[in-house]
Amino acid sequence: MPHATTHATVPDAGPLFDRSAAIFDRTRRQLIPCFDAFYGAVPPLVERAPDAELSVLDLGAGTGLLSQQLAHAFPRARFLLVDVAEQMLEVARQRFADEPEGRFRFALGDIAVFALPPRQDVVVSALAIHHLDHDAKRDLFARVHAALVPGGVFANAEQVLAPTPDEERAEHEAWIAQVRAAGISAGDLAAALERMTADRLATLDEQIAWLRDAGFADVRCTFREGRFAVYTGRRPG
Repeated sequence: MPHATTHATVPDAGPLFDRSAAIFDRTRRQLIPCFDAFYGAVPPLVERAPDAELSVLDLGAGTGLLSQQLAHAFPRARFLLVDVAEQMLEVARQRFADEPEGRFRFALGDIAVFALPPRQDVVVSALAIHHLDHDAKRDLFARVHAALVPGGVFANAEQVLAPTPDEERAEHEAWIAQVRAAGISAGDLAAALERMTADRLATLDEQIAWLRDAGFADVRCTFREGRFAVYTGRRPG
């Protein structure tokens, strides 16, 4: 198990991810072998009509890949994307440049301490919360719960730690084999491994328990493939 650090978020995480902003999107499908199923598992968890007017908060939004999925599923939703890496958010701004004015807003900030706006219908995250130490994860889950409207949904598409060191080693080796088979370049793999130095992984069972501790109901994992999992919870209402 990784030890909690004295920092909520890894120091210099912003510059670390800014260095990869230009290549981030083009390597996603190589680095996430289950990309379509993984990101595609999130919109159905919202369980609202396609024409619903939703307020969506995307934590650690990066270049906006997850928000893009939700924007297609819910064309009347409005978004706030928060990330610690300015260059990642710049890619997201370009991604949504043709959208109606005001539909997408962007905030530079550390999700460990960012003041979450209230009355959110949906809070989502993808491959970001594992950069927080464990106490900060638990604190964030509590703050997400408070930010949601009654009945609001939290969904996290996450990288999770295997239950034992041997299983974790096997999953890492299997992942390396998969991304190499997908044709990733040595440079792109090296950049990914550098970003992974910011990982503070927790097991799926731990994170499910932390959501319940924060007051979430209907907590469950709806997708799992290797180290990638999608889990969700709802604020009771």
